[in-house]
Amino acid sequence: MAITSAGVGSGLDLEGIIKATVDAENLPKLAQLDKRESAVKLQLTAIGQIKSDISVLNTKVDFLKDIDNFTKRASTVTQPSTGSDLISVSSTDTATVGNFKISEVTLAQGSRAVADDANAYSATTDVVTATGGTMTFTAGAKTFDITLAAGATLADLRTAINDSADNFGVSANIINTGGGTPLSKLVFSSDETGSGNDLTVTNDTAELDKVSTVANAGGAGGMVIAAADVAKDATMKIDGILTTSSTNTFADAIQDSTVTVLRDSDAADANDFATFNVDTDKETVKKTISEFVDAFNGAMSILSTVILSKTADATARGLKNALLNQVGTFVSGAGNLQTIFDVGISMDNNGHLKIDPTSVNTLDEAMENSYDDIGTLFAGLGGVGSIIGDTLDLYLKSGGIIKAEEDQLNEQIDGIEEDKENHAYRMELFEKRLRQKYASLDVLIAGMRSQGNAITQSLANLPGFTRDK
Repeated sequence: MAITSAGVGSGLDLEGIIKATVDAENLPKLAQLDKRESAVKLQLTAIGQIKSDISVLNTKVDFLKDIDNFTKRASTVTQPSTGSDLISVSSTDTATVGNFKISEVTLAQGSRAVADDANAYSATTDVVTATGGTMTFTAGAKTFDITLAAGATLADLRTAINDSADNFGVSANIINTGGGTPLSKLVFSSDETGSGNDLTVTNDTAELDKVSTVANAGGAGGMVIAAADVAKDATMKIDGILTTSSTNTFADAIQDSTVTVLRDSDAADANDFATFNVDTDKETVKKTISEFVDAFNGAMSILSTVILSKTADATARGLKNALLNQVGTFVSGAGNLQTIFDVGISMDNNGHLKIDPTSVNTLDEAMENSYDDIGTLFAGLGGVGSIIGDTLDLYLKSGGIIKAEEDQLNEQIDGIEEDKENHAYRMELFEKRLRQKYASLDVLIAGMRSQGNAITQSLANLPGFTRDK
């Protein structure tokens, strides 16, 4: 007879027996493999935490070892007590520390050419050239041309100037005077500032003399630049010394600083002046050091936690010891500042740093007395930043310690997964053998039960046979 399910023929719970037998063989091994996998994944998580926190530290160390963060200059401007701002200032890292007074400011000016009454038109529709022609606009080293078609009007001329793609900064306007005898007066304004940069307008046909500053045949044209409208330099006095600029920006009038004048000062107001101070940018130095301290402490915390968890404690312990040994290293060439402890930084028993305002030598005192040496201590060759940076690089770089450990742990996880697959296959074969074994037993018992039932039935048919109840 065919047995389709274990125990069907015999009536025994062979399925339960098979399951219990397989579980007894399978579950302890699976538990062992899961435990191994969990431990490796915990190590991998710990390595990831270490990598994340020391990556933050590495970013701050990059700032710490950048000497530019210790040589910046800060410009502080004090504007006049009344009125709007007079100047703006920026300074480079090489600017000399000092205090300066800026007074008697005049803005740079571009030129303005206006048609006088004799050369004005009666309306914007008046024709300026019957045959057409070319006009050239020049101010300083800049120039552009426009070409007018025959019959071009005053309005056409204005449009051609304002719409020219080559226009360097000349605007054309028409002022209509109104009144009994209205005039349409052409006005040219140039934004090319600086003494000697007056706008010059020439032409190639005498028809255009009325709208030029220079006539075709030479001499004056119809557009006139009044004395008040000539291009001018900007001027200002620095501590009483007059200085000029062709624009409103004074580059290096004060060495390595740029001053931009924003308006004319009021000559009638003796208090209409500004001052600015160039000083070392101590706030950037404090920020750079403070962010390094915070990141270092963050790294110490995660390394200590990993060590206590005993997950990736070998890597964590090695890195922690290296950082603790190096952060307080002696640095040569930084004057009286030999270690970070000479700039008001202390360390507690947990390896955490602190900028201590109560220390014998505070950071503020170090910046006051040994400003340049602070840069050497942290960012100089062989300074704290480069020493710690080199160690972090060993751990974080491609092919470094952390990457190697991650690769090794991932290989272990892959190996455990392979072990699980192999074990599952073995259990599959084991269960198959059990089913084959119990299938034979099931058939045997079923056959014996069938024979027993037949014998019982035969006996029941004999005369005088009574079945016990």
